[in-house]
Amino acid sequence: MVALGFLIALEVAARRYGLPGPITTQVQEVVFAPKSGFLLYASMALMMVVLTWRQRFIAAGAAIGIDVTFLLARWAADAKVTDGHPFGNGALWVILGYAVIAVTRRTGRERVLLLKGVGLGLLLVAGRKTGDTWLLITSKTRPAVLDQYVATADHALGNPAWLVGRIVTATGPIGAHFLDYVYTQLPVAAVIVALYQLRNVAVERRFPGHHLVRTFLVIGLLGPGIYMIFPVVGPIFAYGADGGHWAVANLWPDMPPPINTPHHMPFDEITPRNCMPSLHTAWATAIFIHSRQGPRILQFAGAFWLIATLGATLGFGYHYGADIVAGVVFTLTIEAALRSLERGWDRSGIQLVTYGATVFAALLVSYRYLPMEMAGHPWVFGPLLILAMTSVVYGYVRTTKLWEPKAAPARQPEPQPELSAVP
Repeated sequence: MVALGFLIALEVAARRYGLPGPITTQVQEVVFAPKSGFLLYASMALMMVVLTWRQRFIAAGAAIGIDVTFLLARWAADAKVTDGHPFGNGALWVILGYAVIAVTRRTGRERVLLLKGVGLGLLLVAGRKTGDTWLLITSKTRPAVLDQYVATADHALGNPAWLVGRIVTATGPIGAHFLDYVYTQLPVAAVIVALYQLRNVAVERRFPGHHLVRTFLVIGLLGPGIYMIFPVVGPIFAYGADGGHWAVANLWPDMPPPINTPHHMPFDEITPRNCMPSLHTAWATAIFIHSRQGPRILQFAGAFWLIATLGATLGFGYHYGADIVAGVVFTLTIEAALRSLERGWDRSGIQLVTYGATVFAALLVSYRYLPMEMAGHPWVFGPLLILAMTSVVYGYVRTTKLWEPKAAPARQPEPQPELSAVP
């Protein structure tokens, strides 16, 4: 009910600005070409963790069959897909179909389990739609942005967006296309890790207490609220050609911005204010954390996706280095809170969450009110920023290691008295 109320509130807010809300855009994808067919199939895969293998094959076949039907219907009507993907409707139909089956054909615990699976799949889709609506709202409600403050503070870190931007530019279209694919398919990577975590749901008939999807959704829920407090558009818009006449100058990625007293700067009503913190970094960090408990290939994949996402966020000019630092702290604080909620709050959990939230707030305050000092003394503030982030990482690793259940020592067989020889 809370999730539904939140979606309705966003729908109303979007309508006030003449925009379709998350509910409208999702309903449209029942018939029209979806924005991301990969995401819908990934959502269906999440839903299928509660099904048997036979039911999974039937569901996948039904989804593909429905998509083929839609493809043939569009071909017959000469309706070309110009925006989005020509597939994915079938996956959404299957998810909704299992919701109907849960209500009409299941009872008791089986109904609840199937509805949880359907809800898990729909929440992933709703999270994407909610994020898109949030981005539109930020562009309409925050006419001034704080990019000059963050860009000035970023001198303390050596302007990493400009450095990585030049490296990505030097790799040419191949490197750019590769990083763009990694960047846009981040939810699919999250689903792969989540599927591993939820692989035993169909057998155990219950969900684990904590998994990646929970962290992913909470990051997407809380992150846009920070956008409203600290609106930033990113270097490629504020200092690059993509910003048009709204940009301070066309400097990215060739020349870092000069150190001048920062000011609020007006910007257009189209570009999302979605930089502080970097949620792509936050999500990639969450994938990395949750992949640590998997097999070695999953651990390598989690590390790869984190590194590639950092390269894309900086190399495409979507984020400053300061956003990355804030995004890591943001994720670890949320992850610590969710794990504490699952296992029961204790002193160590409260201390870790409080410390992470304090460091995150201190980062935002320093970016806003100390940018000139940070730019003027990079050898002081740069290491301090990295040290602050590292301290949260260390605190998280140290605390959560204490939370891990310790294996009980193997019982040694008691020594048996030797039988005396019979004379």
